[in-house]
Amino acid sequence: MQTNEFMEPIVTAENFHEILESIRIKASDVIAIPPDVISVSGSTIATLGNFSASTGKGKSKKTFNVSAIVAAVLTGKKVLNYEASFPKQKRKVVYFDTEQSDGHCHKLMERINLLSGYPRNYDSELFEFYYLRKYGPLNRRRIIELYLAEHPDIGLVIIDGLRDLLYDINSSSESSEVIGLLMRWSGEYNLHIHTVLHLNKGDDNVRGHIGTELNHKAETILQVDKNEADGSISEVHAALIRDRDFPPFAFRINEEGVPELVKEYEITPRKKPAFNYEYMAEELHRKALKVAFGENKEPILYTPLLTRLEVGYKTIGIERKRNVCIDLLKFLLKNDIIRKEGKGYLLNEDFHFVPSVPE
Repeated sequence: MQTNEFMEPIVTAENFHEILESIRIKASDVIAIPPDVISVSGSTIATLGNFSASTGKGKSKKTFNVSAIVAAVLTGKKVLNYEASFPKQKRKVVYFDTEQSDGHCHKLMERINLLSGYPRNYDSELFEFYYLRKYGPLNRRRIIELYLAEHPDIGLVIIDGLRDLLYDINSSSESSEVIGLLMRWSGEYNLHIHTVLHLNKGDDNVRGHIGTELNHKAETILQVDKNEADGSISEVHAALIRDRDFPPFAFRINEEGVPELVKEYEITPRKKPAFNYEYMAEELHRKALKVAFGENKEPILYTPLLTRLEVGYKTIGIERKRNVCIDLLKFLLKNDIIRKEGKGYLLNEDFHFVPSVPE
């Protein structure tokens, strides 16, 4: 069967019925529920066949948080607040880092070993680490794909640097492709993928179109924030979770350079993330405005339009009330995305918008 560059079968008239039968679900089928494999305080954050993410601003210690998750999987013991229980045949972990040099990646391996109670230079049969920094996005995807195809014993895949699997973080088509790969890899190879993506510096929104896709499809998104009063402490909470929410917790880095739980710590109340429409890709605005205006060709009055904007942007994961929509409308008018027409407003179907780039 022919496959495309991502090892996915190409649907043709000849193989259509075979593919259709392979994806059909019948009421009489007996389908196993994916096992819970990683949890925090009794709340499931990861199951086999799904993917999750850690997010946070630069220097928030996202990778330290991921190190704790890996150590919990390797040892079967509680690390920070993470507990893991993978099937015996799926206990192997592979870590792909797309950003750091080999030296920095080696230090990260040492940290994971210390958290796991192993010597710094211990090579576990259950853990492999690869740095992909010197390859381009397409080859990074291919390396991961081909590795997973050859290793059926992998239970957890870490992709530290999801952004580096794309050429353009604001490309809607490329973002959909990459999220599609995470969905297919996790399902086809019956494993869990945990990835890392930065937040914008100016707000708590995940970066680019890939961030929006991640919000829609991930099983859990963990957010790691620096404490505003004490920068040595990082706080972890569930930004998005399918299971019940877990109590946030905090950690600091000890003298050995590994994260340790901060006990009896009062978590800083979270502010609602800002809605930075200036950073959003044109395609996202189009999707939201298509819902807001529908097939309406007549000018929409001010108050009904605010309600429609609220509904439209909610469909792309931006849920805000009237006061934010007032500012949004001003922004859309300023950029000639919406035009004033008498007492109402019309969508400029031919608008073109280049988003600002977060610092």
